[in-house]
Amino acid sequence: MDQTHTDTFRREPPAPLAPRPLNTPVPVEATLANGLRVVVVEQSRLPLVSFRLVFRKGDAYDPPALPGLTDIMTHMLAEGTETRTSREIADEVARLGASLNAGATSDYTTVAASALSTYSDDILGLLADIALRPSFPEDELELTKQNAHQNLIAQRAQASFLATETLARALFGEHPYAVVSPTHESIDALTREELAGFHAANFTAGGAVLFAVGAVKAEQVVARATELFGGWTGDAPAEQQFPAPPSLAERVAYVVDRPGSAQSNIVIANLGITRTHAEYFPALVMHTILGATASARLFMNLREEKGYTYGAYTSLDSRRLAGSFRATAEVRTAVTGDSLKEFFYELGRIRDEDVTETELRNAKSYLAGVFSIRLETQEGLIEQLAQSKMYDLPADYLRTYRDRIEAVTREDVRRVARLLVTPDAAAVVIVGDADEVVAQVSPYAERVEVYDSSGRRKDEGRGAVTK
Repeated sequence: MDQTHTDTFRREPPAPLAPRPLNTPVPVEATLANGLRVVVVEQSRLPLVSFRLVFRKGDAYDPPALPGLTDIMTHMLAEGTETRTSREIADEVARLGASLNAGATSDYTTVAASALSTYSDDILGLLADIALRPSFPEDELELTKQNAHQNLIAQRAQASFLATETLARALFGEHPYAVVSPTHESIDALTREELAGFHAANFTAGGAVLFAVGAVKAEQVVARATELFGGWTGDAPAEQQFPAPPSLAERVAYVVDRPGSAQSNIVIANLGITRTHAEYFPALVMHTILGATASARLFMNLREEKGYTYGAYTSLDSRRLAGSFRATAEVRTAVTGDSLKEFFYELGRIRDEDVTETELRNAKSYLAGVFSIRLETQEGLIEQLAQSKMYDLPADYLRTYRDRIEAVTREDVRRVARLLVTPDAAAVVIVGDADEVVAQVSPYAERVEVYDSSGRRKDEGRGAVTK
């Protein structure tokens, strides 16, 4: 092999392999007499089974005075039922070699379990017990509240949390997506009665879907579900109306002061789109080209070319009721302003110029490949099935995903960039040493507001920094 051929071989990546067919499973679906929907995918290649019981209410539906209620309630589910103590539940999970947990996103709540398929009846029975009959024991609640207080203290010490909290408030205003954590006051105010009432109102048969993926038979799962959940009652909770997020009319910077910080956490964001928006797939491709990976434009600019950061990325956060589009990086304090310059250069370029054919092809290949890998695991598949139901996605969503990615054009990418990337009307959050960064940030914002780590304005009474 001559030197020229060797250099070319090392410099040019190999051509991608031809796409392989995506054999998406066809779920078996049934609805019990009480309204509970059951979705089963029979997958016999491994002797495992995964279950998800999912509800269309998440953190966003917490009472305004009790943020964090859903998170604490889901944590408490496995801390005791009408017939089992916390220790007995843990011992049973260990005996089965299983997993059992619960959690919530802003849009939905999940009770999950997995085990060897031999124990499918047992683990589903345990899932049903904690989901339907939690007792919320007082001693476990007190311990959970103490842990929640400590977690909140630890969160507030993290720059990434402060950036997320400040940005959520700026983007979503009075919408519940603006709330990202409980408060010490809301934790203290939680009672066993509050938890039990909230659980009874929101964990209802008519508002739930049970998913099963693995080495099980659909008719057996439906029969077991009827046995365990058949006496469960309740209609789906009514949908709630929330205030619309505010419209951003200018670029405003929010500096969260951390004196002495050696770096700045930068987040530049604007409102995005919902998960069912017609532009979701073009947005996904655009986001992949701009900042989703370590080969995307932002990473190559701010890290590889400039050396300002270990990584710069974008995130496309599309939820049921609203969404956001964000560009983020953690940079050295001294280059905060220089980093903003490069961010806004790239945000403008994706809007004003067509991406290259190579960028488009690579982004499509990456998205199609990652999606295929995700469906290869039980956990990945069941999560995709749950999202499809909770976000009311089309029945053929999994089957047509790669086709819809492949259909995106360069014109689509530029069009959606102009819709989603609006740097002249964006919220810019900087968590860092205000004395060092305010002067660097000011040229890149119409107004600069300074806050402490508790969210209190530090520049009130002397005016925000403006151009």
